[in-house]
Amino acid sequence: MTILKDKKSKVLILGIGNILMGDEGIGVAVVRALEKTALPATVECLDGGTGSFLLLEPMQTADKVILIDATIDGAKTGTVRRLRPRFSTDYPRTLTAHDIGLKDLLDTFYILGEKPDVTLFAVSILPLQDMKIELSPELLPIVPQVAQMVLDEASIQAG
Repeated sequence: MTILKDKKSKVLILGIGNILMGDEGIGVAVVRALEKTALPATVECLDGGTGSFLLLEPMQTADKVILIDATIDGAKTGTVRRLRPRFSTDYPRTLTAHDIGLKDLLDTFYILGEKPDVTLFAVSILPLQDMKIELSPELLPIVPQVAQMVLDEASIQAG
């Protein structure tokens, strides 16, 4: 992980999720895949875990924030939606277990007067099941696809 202090031209790629809950950790899995890619110094990949107000500072130092998170929305597992949330009401109706913290964080971000370019890649998963560290066979092939979508969104050439 690279931590940047300079606010100008910084892209924050933030993977959200609990890796102990299998598919719920898809956001973290995508960030881990991206960390193996040669990224410009202006890009920070961050494992945001289950979200908290500790993520506010990294978000405030970025011009562009790209979030990757799981959603339980009834769509086919592995469905990826690109959303442009501005407030918590712009998120999918049913996010996974950490949705309150992340939604509150986004609202706080805007209340503080920050106006970043925020994109959310919401990946549909089944309702939470047994605890396990690995992704399901349905989501494993999605990781490189979502990683490429994030690179495209950030206008980064894969290296």
